[in-house]
Amino acid sequence: MTNRIGLLGGSFNPAHGGHRRITQFTIKALGLKQAWWLVSPGNPLKLGDDMGSLPARLHSAKAFARRSRIVPTAIELELNTRYTAETLIKLKRRYPKREFIWLMGADNLAQFHLWKDWRRIARTMPIAVIARPGYNGDAMTSPAMAWLRRYRVSAASFRERGQWSAPALVFLRFDPDPRSATAIRRANSDWASDYSKAPPRDRLTFRRIQSREDA
Repeated sequence: MTNRIGLLGGSFNPAHGGHRRITQFTIKALGLKQAWWLVSPGNPLKLGDDMGSLPARLHSAKAFARRSRIVPTAIELELNTRYTAETLIKLKRRYPKREFIWLMGADNLAQFHLWKDWRRIARTMPIAVIARPGYNGDAMTSPAMAWLRRYRVSAASFRERGQWSAPALVFLRFDPDPRSATAIRRANSDWASDYSKAPPRDRLTFRRIQSREDA
């Protein structure tokens, strides 16, 4: 059994069927054992008043991860990290027997050069980029892609090879999925109330995740 774990970070504000579909596709395409959804306590690039509480966002992620190999977690809260580069390094130290691969959409690759220590991220673990309509052109001409292009490998070779050292970049072609968290929030600005349950338990840390007001 492969020990590869995909890591998909994001605000999941809220999680939805599009997240599930693209993650299950990636698990199969790359031969992953699991994929962990890193539900961010706070994304430095996504600040705003429409951000749901961490418990509500984790609840929504758990709802859409049911009966799958997807594990939603707010482990960054326990790791006490704010930026992705810090999170990935601490995850590798905490789980030395796991082989991680960072997952992101083409929209994130287009702005990857704006992330703190993005080259360090690329050197920490392989990266898989999932095509996203409307962003693929910007992703392919981005400053980060100019640096990463030399490390590109096929999905088939990545899946079949035992281990990959970083940097390594895999592109995955995926059918368009029209669902988005932005559209969900526009249609229902009070979506978080649908997840106003008891504090959710994190499957990795076993902690109950509370909002700052309740902590």
